[in-house]
Order: sequence, then C-alpha cells, then structure tokens
Amino acid sequence: MFAMPTPRLVFLFSGHLIDAPDRAQPRFPLAQEPVAAAAIAAALDDCGASADDLALTQGAAGGDLQFCEAALQRGLRVQLLQPFREAEFLLRSVHPCPGNWGARYAAVAARLAEPPRAVQDVRGPLAPEASPYEACNLWLLDEALSYGAARLRFICLWNGGGGDGPGGTAHMVEAVRRAGGQVSWLDTRELFRI
Repeated sequence: MFAMPTPRLVFLFSGHLIDAPDRAQPRFPLAQEPVAAAAIAAALDDCGASADDLALTQGAAGGDLQFCEAALQRGLRVQLLQPFREAEFLLRSVHPCPGNWGARYAAVAARLAEPPRAVQDVRGPLAPEASPYEACNLWLLDEALSYGAARLRFICLWNGGGGDGPGGTAHMVEAVRRAGGQVSWLDTRELFRI
C-alpha cells in the first residue's frame, strides 16, 4: 500500500439518517433529501474543498452518503470509518432506510482508495457496555485531528437535539467542540422548516 499525501484540509461529517416512513417526530424526511444535498455541497464549496483534501464519515443513509457524493464530485479522497464491520453496518444504517441508499453506498464504496474500516478492527474489541457509535465518533475525530487541528473542518446536518441513542450527531458535535474545533452546522429545522 502506498502512503497517502498529507491532506490540505480534513472534512469530518456527521448527520442524521434519513427518516423511516413511520418516524413520529420528523428529523430528515426523504422529501428533503435534495435540500440537504445542496446545503452539504454549499458547505464544502464555502471551505474551498478540493482534490487536496480528505473527507471522513461513516457512510450511513442520509447526510453521510450525501457528503460522500459531494466530496467525490469535488475530487476529495473519502475514507469510511464505521462502528461495525461493513456487512453489519449496511444492515443497520443503509439497507433499512427508504430510498436507493444501497445502490448509492455501493457507488461510493467503488470509488474509495481504501475499503471501509471498522472501529473494533483498528482499536480492538470494545468493552461490553461501550457504544460502538460513540467509539466510532471519537475514532473519526481522532483520525481527523491526527493531521493537525488547524486542518479540521467539521460539517454537521443536525436538528440540534439529542439522538435516538448514544453516539449520534449531538455526541460528535460535543466532542468536536471539546477538542476546540469549529462546527459548521446545517440546521435541519431551518433547512427543512420542520
């Protein structure tokens, strides 16, 4: 394997999954997907994202995959770091979601320089009480910061609330802020008017 050049900027992304059709409190309705895609693309453009940069995220259906697609369109190298091995990740965070996310994930994965990696394969087994999602968020942040805090650009597609469980976007926002990073917040309440 050849060594990758040090990126000029490292874009880290966290965002909501696309809503299940029966979600009681809408957060990211499928109908709002074009609005989110445009906001993510604009956030990358505002930072001057280019082929000299690295993009890090999990790759879940919704904001993550939209971020990957926008990053690849701009020539960024995309790396997926996931809370589970890929097959389990797909079963939990891609295939159950409404829309053509499975095909979109496959298209993104086909363009990666390196295959997706799972937190337990890199950092070792998690303690039984540990949240794989929180562990993955911290791993993503550590990976981004390993290139230097000044290179980090964090973008989140978020409604400002807590998650459905541990390790969601709220956790990542808090971790980035604790590390002194700046947060580019795409507020879904304003974007989607929900």
